[in-house]
Amino acid sequence: MQQIINFVLRNKTFLVFLLLFGLSLFFTIQSHSYHKSKFINSSNMVTGSIYKVANGIGQYFNLAEENKALLEENRMLKSIVHNLDIDTIKIDTNNLKFNSSYKFRTAEVYKNSYSQTTNYLTINKGKKDSIKVDYGVITSKGIVGIVENTSQNFSSVMSILNTRSRINAQLKKTNHIGSLVWNTESPEFAQLIDISKFAPLAIGDTIITGGQSTIFPKGVLIGTVNSFKIDSGGDTYVVNVKLFNDMTNIGHVYVIQNLQAAEIKSLQKPKDD
Repeated sequence: MQQIINFVLRNKTFLVFLLLFGLSLFFTIQSHSYHKSKFINSSNMVTGSIYKVANGIGQYFNLAEENKALLEENRMLKSIVHNLDIDTIKIDTNNLKFNSSYKFRTAEVYKNSYSQTTNYLTINKGKKDSIKVDYGVITSKGIVGIVENTSQNFSSVMSILNTRSRINAQLKKTNHIGSLVWNTESPEFAQLIDISKFAPLAIGDTIITGGQSTIFPKGVLIGTVNSFKIDSGGDTYVVNVKLFNDMTNIGHVYVIQNLQAAEIKSLQKPKDD
């Protein structure tokens, strides 16, 4: 302790210089928009790098769970392949076409919040990876959220666990359409609202994306009906949906680009009289 006191006494001038330099730097950043923007951009880059390091450490201790998820995804893909009746399929290689409406990119989650009222995820893909605002984000189990902001190397994703989130969704077995929202009570559940009271509902029914937006294709899994009740207006149901995804444990995701989004939006714009 005495050594520290002696050091401070011997270096008072140097310490005062450091203090004045720090204050001058602070006021320069605050008073000049250019310097402030550069400082913020640098902070974002540092923050993203910190998330990257922290995520790498977390992934090391979460390898077993990640491998289990990958094995489950491979199992589903193999089930689809092996259930194809190859003998009945005639392949014309000159006219072979795939559904090219959507493009999928993989990404890793560096940060994930789920205990706030407005939750977000940070993923390790950004503008340089052709990620743009309003791209959908899912896992092999179900829906995650929508890209809200991008930088060169990272993107911020508005989670479905966000009071601002509103996702077009439907009952799989009847095609009744509603909106998926979140009441902030639990990260395990979301709520499907605006479902007609005449829709036949049952506990365990599957909820999927409705496909009536340019963000998600129809049929992306969301969850199952856990409970339901008539809303205060008496015309529609409020459905409590048990999410397929564990939103507290998201590691790898797929970012969805709708290649026909611009064309669809151009048709939806109101025309001038």
